[in-house]
Amino acid sequence: MAEANNTQSEEKLKQHLEQVLELLNKQRLEEAVVQQQAMPRHQLVETLLHKQQQAALKHKLDQLHSADIAYILEALPLEQRLLVWNLVKSELDGQILLDVSDAVRETLISDMDRHELLSATEQLDTDEIADLAPVLPEEVMQELLESLNHQNRARLESVLGHEEDTVASLMDFGMVTIREDITLGVVLRYLRRRGELPEHTDKLFVVDKQNLLRGVLPLQRLLVNSPDAPVADIMSRDVVSFQLDADAEDAARAFERYDLLSAPVVDRENRLQGRIGVDAILDHIREKSKEDMLAQAGLLEEEDLFSSVWKSAKNRWFWLAVNLVTAFLSTRVIGLFENTIAHIVALASLMPIVAGIGGNTGTQTSTLIVRSLALDLITPANAGRLIAKELSIGFLNGAVWGTVIGLFAWGLYGDERLAW
Repeated sequence: MAEANNTQSEEKLKQHLEQVLELLNKQRLEEAVVQQQAMPRHQLVETLLHKQQQAALKHKLDQLHSADIAYILEALPLEQRLLVWNLVKSELDGQILLDVSDAVRETLISDMDRHELLSATEQLDTDEIADLAPVLPEEVMQELLESLNHQNRARLESVLGHEEDTVASLMDFGMVTIREDITLGVVLRYLRRRGELPEHTDKLFVVDKQNLLRGVLPLQRLLVNSPDAPVADIMSRDVVSFQLDADAEDAARAFERYDLLSAPVVDRENRLQGRIGVDAILDHIREKSKEDMLAQAGLLEEEDLFSSVWKSAKNRWFWLAVNLVTAFLSTRVIGLFENTIAHIVALASLMPIVAGIGGNTGTQTSTLIVRSLALDLITPANAGRLIAKELSIGFLNGAVWGTVIGLFAWGLYGDERLAW
């Protein structure tokens, strides 16, 4: 059922894109026709048609979710992208900037003035502003900091003070805190007065007067226990928490290991600073997977599908240069056996087989090592043993498959063609 719903969602998203493209193409066609025809009040007719198509396109965009608009913007060439971007409701600007890829975000921000950027970012939560901070102009960031209250400014500066791939960069401040010296009935009344809970809330954080984390109260326990029961008796003191400067990869593995939906983030004194949710973890994993795929393809950074030829070419030069150097090195190795190959022409036809086997062996080893590094399975204590094992596997594979290739070559070229 979930797979079917996902397929329907993908199809609907593609339909939205096709409809937007259809409106854009219709607008361009009508403008071209009007410009080619001589008629009275030509400028007025062109303006009316333009406004009509703009209104139809805006009506379509107003019906879409911000994530769907982000997808459409990424699929459009720069000129059409900016045209659509200028028709999007201003209250969606901030969320769309968060949803689009880094490369597309740059093109959108470059088309916005200072007031538009301030209006878009002021609608975001503190942790979301932190995500956009690296790409915002300095003057916009300064005005934004001045517009925040003391608490939110301190939170934002705390997040920006840590490196990108730390827990602090993933945490948010949408948390509910309670004291342990109250009853569950008081907690329930407090939650009703709040009216709503932050997204992905599966537990409440129990703190003392100094904001030190004492434990967590899962919502399930809150609902199934007596309202007269004290929080201290029901809460869990065995808490999976993370420090601000902890590695985001470690947090992602912990979320997978313990099936977490949210977890508290504390400083070195165990004071509660925020929380990290499963949505942030999923975004982090997706981003890292994207970076790994780009690295495997030899791309230094995410590339806009419709970026300029010059920018795209520069992004690909580094690994092309590396491949060129390694190719020259391999030709020099082959050159060492030039006389042998000249006498035994059959060796030239066997070289691609040897190169292919060597490449596949290297790919198998590198894939295993990269996976182990990602899971933090390789340590200084076992690294030496692992290297020895992989070298042994290499020698064994070389002996076995070298023998197989040798027998195969002897069967094909074992006559006078191999005698010299």
